Amino acid sequence: MSTPIETDICVIGGGSAGLSVAAGAVQMGARVVLIEKSRMGGDCLNTGCVPSKALLAAAHHAHALSRSAEFGIHTSPPTVNFAGVMAHVRDVIAEIAPHDSVERFERLGCTVITDHARFTGKNELVAGGQTVRARRFVIATGSRAAIPPIPGLGDVNYLTNETLFENTTCPDHLIIIGGGPIGIEMAQAHRRLGARVTVIEQGSILPKDDPDLVAVARHALEDDGISLYENAMAKRVEPHGPGCRITMTHKGAELTIDGSHLLVATGRSPNIADMGLDLAGVECAKGAITFDARLRTSNKKIFAIGDVTGGLQFTHMAAYDAGIVIRNALFRLPAKINYSAVPWVTFIDPEIAQVGLTENAARARHGNDIRVVTWDYAENDRARAERQTCGLIKVVTTASGRILGAGIAGHQAGELIGLWSLAISRKMKIGAVAGHIAPYPTLGEISKRVAGAWYTPSLFGKKTRKIVRLLLRLG
Repeated sequence: MSTPIETDICVIGGGSAGLSVAAGAVQMGARVVLIEKSRMGGDCLNTGCVPSKALLAAAHHAHALSRSAEFGIHTSPPTVNFAGVMAHVRDVIAEIAPHDSVERFERLGCTVITDHARFTGKNELVAGGQTVRARRFVIATGSRAAIPPIPGLGDVNYLTNETLFENTTCPDHLIIIGGGPIGIEMAQAHRRLGARVTVIEQGSILPKDDPDLVAVARHALEDDGISLYENAMAKRVEPHGPGCRITMTHKGAELTIDGSHLLVATGRSPNIADMGLDLAGVECAKGAITFDARLRTSNKKIFAIGDVTGGLQFTHMAAYDAGIVIRNALFRLPAKINYSAVPWVTFIDPEIAQVGLTENAARARHGNDIRVVTWDYAENDRARAERQTCGLIKVVTTASGRILGAGIAGHQAGELIGLWSLAISRKMKIGAVAGHIAPYPTLGEISKRVAGAWYTPSLFGKKTRKIVRLLLRLG
């Protein structure tokens, strides 16, 4: 064991959250040690957001070609080279990888250790044959695919998001257990690239989204030819030829489905095993590290951010959490998290985006003292021009007009939700959105129109007409 490394901040985990802290801290003058036992960039770059969105982009292109006749353009049906699609996915990863590489972070001034880290005390750990002592530690070890205890699952070669993108052969029939964002995105991507797809979900698909938005997604998925089994339970899995057979219960009956490939997409589990957290005085609950509003663990000199906390598992939370940690660890400011305006997007076609409270959540918190307004994509001229009229926007406010939440199901929903995230974070009222000028013709007009609809009952009501008639009589 060599001489211990003394540093200001030691970051454990080279995924989005850890890299954001390391890059920010070292460029502000802190000494930083960064430890990553596997691939730099973590899940997002290698097995999550980047490859999944690259695969979805290919699927969207294939689908666009298949419906070009709607625009008066006639082409032959597209031929999908699935191995070529996966080569595209790998190319996208390779293009981004240098930004997350060991070399870049060493150039920034970080000391990078590529090994597993294990705490040996409250202010030190060992990794790569080195002892590291730090003023502050940041645990950002991410998460892994959660594997449900389905009998027989271990007897088949199932896929997770960590192995899915290594497959270069289009599945004949892909069965997906799990109807959350990962399962639904991969269902549509593979269907549009030529596979038969079946999704088995024990509840409703996309359970965290507003049911009105989910209804749009459900219709689109079924229109693509995806078989959805909601409120279904996978009971057992067994090998069947080169593939597998799933037995499930659905609507009181027992069904069996044979597939060539099986994808398990039933959530994520934090990576906290064999880290010596007990020696560091870091408490855990329900398989995740506990933390306070400043992202500090029970050892106040150790922070936990990103998926390892078991909280909001979105890559865009990495930079936000990193900012909270840097303000606390470097500047000693008591910065606290506020997750009330965190947007999320499911990147299917049409996209599903949500921020703030859904209608059901708003009613649970505020009772009936809320107002709900909607506006259809079919009423938007840009959506008509692009034949993207499927969808709606839905906004929830207090009775006085303060915006509580917004959800969008439709083309480019992920790009449109940012306005509502800003509005909620700044505690704006609906009038601020109604009063802004949106360029024509854009999808952005949808936000202005739904905000304007909030005023329709009063603006065009009997009282307003009475006032207008009176004023007109006065000259």
